[in-house]
Amino acid sequence: MNIQKIMFLKLRFVMSFIFLWAFFDKLFGLGFATTSSKAWLNGASPTTGFLSGAVKGPLAPIFHSLAGVAIVDWLFMLGLLFIGLTLLFNKYVLWGAVAGIIMMVLMWLALLFPANNPLIDEHIVYALVLALLAIKSKKGELSYR
Repeated sequence: MNIQKIMFLKLRFVMSFIFLWAFFDKLFGLGFATTSSKAWLNGASPTTGFLSGAVKGPLAPIFHSLAGVAIVDWLFMLGLLFIGLTLLFNKYVLWGAVAGIIMMVLMWLALLFPANNPLIDEHIVYALVLALLAIKSKKGELSYR
């Protein structure tokens, strides 16, 4: 295996861990971004904190209205799990990457305009990394044989 394939393997695993960690932290309330009292399994909404508190900018009213909506919670959590698993197992990476790009762009829109930079934050960086993984997957360059 050459160095490029090793780097893409590591990148895929790192991105997988980001999404799976967010899923499990919100599901169980592992005490990092989500306390156990705000865990989804304890009846809390995994989207309420972000959508009702962190959102700002011109689109804030739209995102505030989505906070705590059951279908939004389910789509968000299933999205985190799906994206993480596609990257972890290198199956359906294109679909997982597209879902991740959509999620990251929506989160970026919810935070317009980012605090540390007028346009770019980690959500755009993650979307670009996912786009790169999608392109490599489409070309068959993520197989490790």
